[in-house]
Amino acid sequence: MSIRLLAVAAIAATALASVTSLAAASEVTRDSYREAVEPICQLNTKANERILAGVRSEVRAGKLAPAAAQFARAASALKKTQTQLAAVARPPADQTRLTKWLGEVGTEASLFERISAQLRAGQKSAAERTVAKLSTNANQANNLVIPFEFQYCRFEPSRFT
Repeated sequence: MSIRLLAVAAIAATALASVTSLAAASEVTRDSYREAVEPICQLNTKANERILAGVRSEVRAGKLAPAAAQFARAASALKKTQTQLAAVARPPADQTRLTKWLGEVGTEASLFERISAQLRAGQKSAAERTVAKLSTNANQANNLVIPFEFQYCRFEPSRFT
């Protein structure tokens, strides 16, 4: 009898936890989401400012290997940021929008990697074309999340490249 009571109590506790987590997920709003992700994006922005400092002048001066290393570090930082952003609960009404946005963030990280590889290979012109693609992709990503009124989660690669 006591084993059945324990089993029923365990099932009830599991059900209550499921209902509570669903209720908590449905309470996420755009404002609460913005408050949760902006500190993550702020850290990435500050990291990119530090990582990509002077990269434009290095490329212009033909110092492609150091610039390639900087872009590789920026790609790594953005991938980490994307993982952290993906872990944040999203407003149910904006699931699709935010999933697309996170996909665009992943594309940006891939473009950073491509730029790094092109610079390492000495392909300065190809890297410049990829930087243009990066800017276009960032604009698309930013347009997806206009309703959130992000400050730091608006990706602006032109500040660094």
